[in-house]
Parts: sequence; structure tokens; C-alpha cells
Amino acid sequence: MPLNLPDKLPAIELLKEENIFVIDNTRATGQDIRPLRIVVLNLMPLKITTETDLIRLLSNTPLQVEILFMKIKSHTPKHTPVEHMKAFYTDFEKMRDEKFDGMIVTGAPVEQMPFEEVTYWNELTDIFDWAQTHVTSTLYICWAAQAGLYHHYGIPKYALDKKMFGIFEHHALHPQHFIFRGFDDVFFVPHSRHTEIRREDILRVPQLTLLSESREAGVHLVMARGGREFFVTGHSEYSPLTLDGEYRRDLKKGLLIEVPRNYYVNDDPAKGVQVRWRAHANLFFSNWLNYFVYQETPFNINDIR
Repeated sequence: MPLNLPDKLPAIELLKEENIFVIDNTRATGQDIRPLRIVVLNLMPLKITTETDLIRLLSNTPLQVEILFMKIKSHTPKHTPVEHMKAFYTDFEKMRDEKFDGMIVTGAPVEQMPFEEVTYWNELTDIFDWAQTHVTSTLYICWAAQAGLYHHYGIPKYALDKKMFGIFEHHALHPQHFIFRGFDDVFFVPHSRHTEIRREDILRVPQLTLLSESREAGVHLVMARGGREFFVTGHSEYSPLTLDGEYRRDLKKGLLIEVPRNYYVNDDPAKGVQVRWRAHANLFFSNWLNYFVYQETPFNINDIR
């Protein structure tokens, strides 16, 4: 089934070039299907890039999905055209009375700040609380995972001595869990962060289940409320060249940045990228959509509690 996206969203044309089947709202209204409604709270600076990355993965299921974009009122993006934000994003306050089958909250470039010093922290935590009663399953990514775990469960974050940067091996602690359906014993996930959460803090909270981790990168996936919340510290949604772009950007700025680990062929930027995470990224998002959104959400979306 196709993705139902806002008319004229830039990702539509980009993904059609990759043979991904998407339709706009105008065409979708003629189909007698109750699509899954997924809202994305996109906190990343390069919003069009993040939209495209997420839509690419959400498209890889037989389910019809309607995607909407939420924004916070207390922050104005600097790297996305105002016209794009006005055309495709809606303030949380205007969506407060709606319910959604699923929600994705992205990372944000504020991880080295204390949570309470983030200018939009109060509005963000209001959204986190709202999601618990208005969304069937919420997926928190990278900094949003740290923020959600801190707000809901008091889990602290810790500064790293150096950036966790590269592609790392992971393994499931509960391999029979539905979220890992079809996974291999070892799977790869990109990471790009300066802070971490620690397994001992997760294990102290009975409401949390540590589902997967990495010897090098640490905690990866945490579940709460039987799958109504997932907290993922990595970036499975990243496209092949995202880490390359981050690395070259920081080099141009003169920052101290190491070559992303396990990313380039023979760890040599001149030899190109070796993509090892794309298959499991598709499985992860497909399993989340199927088992924790589609299978759990009521047919009448207003029955979500």
C-alpha cells in the first residue's frame, strides 16, 4: 500500500525516483480505506532530509499510512524554509484534540544541554504527556529517547569522553520479541551522539524493558507500557551518506572529529560507504508499524486511551 502524504511535499518526488509508491492527499481521499495516522514531531534541523529518511522506511509495508507533521510553537527552525514549515507542519496546540495510531519523535541537536535548559522543554514534555493518552505507540529516536526516558522515568544521561560515531554491532536481549521478527543474531545501527544512557539505570526501573544493546555503543532499544513507548538511541533511519555528511561538515568547521567507525570501506573515507544497516532498519520500522501500531490500535481512532 502507498503512503498518503501532504500535497507537494518535497519527499514525494525524491522517493518516486527510488520507486517508492507514495500518493498525495488529493488522490488518497478517493480510497475507501482507514489508513494508519502517524504524526511525526520533527526536531531535526534539516527537516526535509529527516522527512525523506522516515518516509522511505514507513513506506515498506503493505499498510496504508497517512503521515502528518507536528511542530512546537516555541521554536523557529533556522535551516528549513519558513514556507515549508507553514505548508506542511501544524502546531501541537492545533492537534491537541486529535488522536493518532503512531507517533515518531526525532532527535535534536541539543543533547549536550541539560534537559531543562532546552528552550522548548516545557512544550515538549507537554507533548510527551499528551502522547500517552492520544497515541497507540510512540517511537522516540536518539535525543528524544533520552528526553522521554528522563521525563517519564527519571533516567539520566551522561556525557561521553568522545562522540559515539559510526556503525555498531547490536544484539537482541529478547530475540523472540515481535519488534525483532526477522532479525539476524547480529544487526547494525548507526549512532551519532555525545551522550549516553546506561543499562544499570534502565534495569532499576521495573516499567522499562531493555530489548537490545551493543558492546561498543551500549543501550540501544528500551520498551515501556507493553510497546506503547519505544526508546531507540541510534539512527536506523539514516540514509547511506548521512554520517559522511556529518563527518565532512565537522572537518570543514575545523572540529576534532574521528572517522566514523565501521562505516567506510576499510575505514577509509576515500573508498566510500559500506551500508550494513538498511535491511534491519526496514524490518524495525515494519515490525513497529505492524505489531505495535496496526495490531494494537482500535478501528475507531477516537477509542485510543
